Parts: sequence; C-alpha cells; structure tokens
Amino acid sequence: MSFQSSTTWVCSVAVATVWTSPESVRKQDTPGVENPVRFTKWLEVLKFEDLLDLCDGNRVQTQLLYGEPVLVEEIVGDWAKVICTWQASKKDRRGYPGWVPVAQLKELERISDFGYAKVTQNKAQLWTAEKKPLLVVSYNTILPVIKNDNQFTRVHTPHGEALIYSEDVAISPGVNAFIKGSGEDLVASASRFLDLPYFWGGMSSYGYDCSGLSYNLLKAHGYFIPRDAGDQAELGVEVDVADESQWKPGDLLFFANEGTTNVRHVGIYYGNGQMIHSPSTGQSIEIIELEGSKFPKELCAVRRYTKSGEEAS
Repeated sequence: MSFQSSTTWVCSVAVATVWTSPESVRKQDTPGVENPVRFTKWLEVLKFEDLLDLCDGNRVQTQLLYGEPVLVEEIVGDWAKVICTWQASKKDRRGYPGWVPVAQLKELERISDFGYAKVTQNKAQLWTAEKKPLLVVSYNTILPVIKNDNQFTRVHTPHGEALIYSEDVAISPGVNAFIKGSGEDLVASASRFLDLPYFWGGMSSYGYDCSGLSYNLLKAHGYFIPRDAGDQAELGVEVDVADESQWKPGDLLFFANEGTTNVRHVGIYYGNGQMIHSPSTGQSIEIIELEGSKFPKELCAVRRYTKSGEEAS
C-alpha cells in the first residue's frame, strides 16, 4: 500500500540494517532484525561465509542509526520500504533506498527542538529521565535536544525523553550546522577505529565498510557526503591524482580495478604516503603504506571535502 504521513518515521534501534528486500534476511540474521537489536550477538553468530554473503548475495544496502529519519514509501506485512534521507545516493534523488523491519522504526509527531546532539564517543549510554540505563548508541548518532547543562543533555528519542552525558556529544542548532573539522581532525578520529572489523553496508561503530567509514568520518566533522564510494568520487574538490605532494590528510582516495573506471574502494589519506581504510570482509580498519601495495596502480581519483584548519573553524 502507499504510505504518506505528516509525522516523522525514525530508526528506533541502536543500528538498523537496511536490506535489499525482505527476502534478503537469513535465519542467522535474526538478532540483527529484532527490537531491541542484538548487534553484538549477530556478529558473534555470523561466520566468514555469512558476512561475505551480505555483499556477494546483494543482501544489505546500508544502515541507519538510532533516531535517523526515513521516508516510508510502503509497508508490506512486517516490512517497510524506506528512503534514508540523510544518505545521498544516485539510486534515488531523495536518499538511499531499501527495506527495514517495521519493528525497528517508530512514527513520531513532528517536534520543535532546540538544536541537535551528535554522539562523539565510539559508543555512548542513553539514560531514562530517571537515570536508568536505556540504550547504548553508536558514534555519530544525532538526536534533537530539549535542554542541556554541564552534566546531562536531554534529548528526544523514539523511546521518549532521554538523557546523555553532555561530555559525550557535540551540540548544534541544526543537523547541517555542526562545526566543520579539518582533514587532520578527520584522520585523528579515524584512528580511534583501528582494528574494528569490516562489515558490509556498515554505518556504525560496530563495523564500517569502506565508504561507510569515509561517510561517517566526514559526517562526524560536519560534512554530509554521498553514501557510496562511486558517488563520493564525483563530488568534492578534485585533487591531482598524479601529484602526491598536493594530497592532504583527510582527502579521499578512490580505487578501481586496473583498466576500469568503476570505483570499487575508498580510503582516507593519512599523510606521509599512508592511507587509513576499511579493507574487506575478514579484515579490519588499518593504516597502510601506499608504496609497495596494489593501490597506487588502482588509484583513479582524489577528492577533498574538508576545509583547512583555519577555514574549518
């Protein structure tokens, strides 16, 4: 059925996976489609072949963070066809499309708020108004602010009003108005995720894919860019691929199989001839030397989204 509403639909679990279709879900994925989601348990039960199949079987598209808004186009049984409006994509001009269990969404009345709080820690605890544990949320989760003080920030959530430690968030008057960081800020933050396992479609601090890492590190520092590597490679400021002296920390490096132009991977230039990236299933976020690796032959584009230190502030 067609679905239209003046209310707002948001993700109501810490991390919701956006699937290609309802049929994409396998028995072993049950912990990942429940509410509350059991993401750590899901990771524990998935074997390497299961993780690889998320990509090779075209099962997963992307992920949503707690409170992230979506457009609901259609509800079919227990599933909702959604558009992830904060994740730009060529697949749909309105945002990234896919399917999410209705149980992992909640319809809220539109609210007037006093700005937004963005989680700056790898993970942060949300508390009820009575200061009882409510939910652990991922890095980059953004929630509307009701009130904040030195100790707690009170926020709107799918579970009602909640508290989060003020030291765990950055505050902004709007989703697109957070302070913009420099490329150096970006790589410093990226280093916090070293050794985090790759997860296809990953958009949370439980696991990123290659473009999920670049998207989220830029989002963390005030820049919204497209979700997928191919789309990311077409925007930003073009930097000379052949002149490494022009590259700056925080620039995005894009790679295609030799002899092709189809972007298959993205990393973040770390400086000093090095790159930080989330390589592939079975591997973890790492810093590598570009020289001597396969990547220089596959480099097809360099793009800059960040401002310099003085411009960023």
